[in-house]
Amino acid sequence: MTYLEGVYWDLDGTIANTELEAHLPAFNKAFNELGINWIWDTNIYVNLLKINGGKNRITYYAKLNNHEFSDDLILKIHEKKQFHYLEIIKKNCVSFKTGVFRLINELHRKKVRQFIVTSSSRNQVDTLIEYLFNGFNPFEFIISSEDVELKKPNPLPYLKAIELSGIKKNNSIVFEDSNPGLKSSLAANLPTIFVPSNIPIVLEENIKLDCILDCLGDENNVANVIKGPKLKKTYVDYSFLSDYLMSFSNAEN
Repeated sequence: MTYLEGVYWDLDGTIANTELEAHLPAFNKAFNELGINWIWDTNIYVNLLKINGGKNRITYYAKLNNHEFSDDLILKIHEKKQFHYLEIIKKNCVSFKTGVFRLINELHRKKVRQFIVTSSSRNQVDTLIEYLFNGFNPFEFIISSEDVELKKPNPLPYLKAIELSGIKKNNSIVFEDSNPGLKSSLAANLPTIFVPSNIPIVLEENIKLDCILDCLGDENNVANVIKGPKLKKTYVDYSFLSDYLMSFSNAEN
């Protein structure tokens, strides 16, 4: 029987818009503090987001600019960046994306199991959840960057989450906002809903989606279904997710 049992949430750009609001300024603060003459603007950072993982972005940008950075220096930059990111989060500079907290609450009330699958570090995830949810933690477990050898776009993070939850794939839904995340969940054969963040992206040609929304919506902000089942309300709710799972299951069969 097809019914919604589990929801796997990506974090950055899916639960909250954190990239431009917290990650980018944290990188620039780290560069400044270490005397590195780099300033990443929005355009540079958006392009760097095609590369998954903060240390990988630093390494790529250094090579791009013919800078010889040792592994120790890259690690030091990243550690400074992590510190500044956490400080920004603690100042409540980041908020939920439209409709996310409402839907998470509804799913929690209906006893749908919820999880986070992210490329962020455990410390980042824990701090963001603490300050966003204010003591309420609806997530059964978190798959962070420390929990898998291969990060998104590899399917391993989602495959590990499936294994730990024990939930069948056709009773699951993933929320993602990026090419690497979508490639990861789709390679794991999970029903996936794409809800873009405030970072402009062009979906890669090999990414085939059956559900795309502009946002999750709430009573004041209407959600628009670009592809997928029709909304019965002005926002995405448990009923919509159930309809999507049913249509996904029928298409598979």
